[in-house]
Amino acid sequence: MPASRKTPYPAGGELPAPYRKMMDPYVSLMAAAAATTKLKLGTGIALLMERELFSQAKTIATLDRLSAGRVLIGCGVGWNEEEFSNATRLPWQRRYLALEETVQAQRALFSEPEPEYHGELIDFDPVWFDPKPVQAGGPPVIFGAMGPMGLKHTARWADGWMPVDVALPDIPRAIADFRQLVRDNGRDPDEVEITLVVMSEVTDDLLKSYRDMGIHRCNIGVGMQNWDKPEIVMPMIEQFSRIIPAL
Repeated sequence: MPASRKTPYPAGGELPAPYRKMMDPYVSLMAAAAATTKLKLGTGIALLMERELFSQAKTIATLDRLSAGRVLIGCGVGWNEEEFSNATRLPWQRRYLALEETVQAQRALFSEPEPEYHGELIDFDPVWFDPKPVQAGGPPVIFGAMGPMGLKHTARWADGWMPVDVALPDIPRAIADFRQLVRDNGRDPDEVEITLVVMSEVTDDLLKSYRDMGIHRCNIGVGMQNWDKPEIVMPMIEQFSRIIPAL
């Protein structure tokens, strides 16, 4: 994360302090995998195109194997141009294509005996890439997209959509519009799962209403400013350990 930046923080104001001290998502999920047996392990979100393709694919495949196929890859295109430019030579203006090609190249690595990929931005001849992930074709890729361009890409090639509840003025309408967009791309909307990032105050009734809207899962947590405060995080975990069985 660049110490100085020109790109404004999307929510306004100063960059929240936790951005300075985020742990590596894949190493963190490996630790979670070792301590659990059923918990799904997801990134929310990973900037896939900011990492070296083969190394990241190997990490994801290893994590999926060691967790017995519990990985979900939440991804996005990011908002910080300086961070993107520090990490990769891919063009910021074509970051949506860069993400799409990264995902497609990873899918080739995860599924083909001697994978190769030839795109506009990513290109490689046949390689050996084993072992493959447990999940056929690799872990599901869930796109955290809100704007028209992101929704267009999600509907065309992603395995799932991950919007934020407070950013959708009319959630049922947004879901209906997205499902139609998936149909327009010749795909079955029932096969493109919706994961909702819940930033509203969480209640049993709220979660039940989201379930009834057709949302497949909800990502629930504490505000970014509290990520490193166990005295806040642990009661949250205890609260939801009661709610989840009731759903």
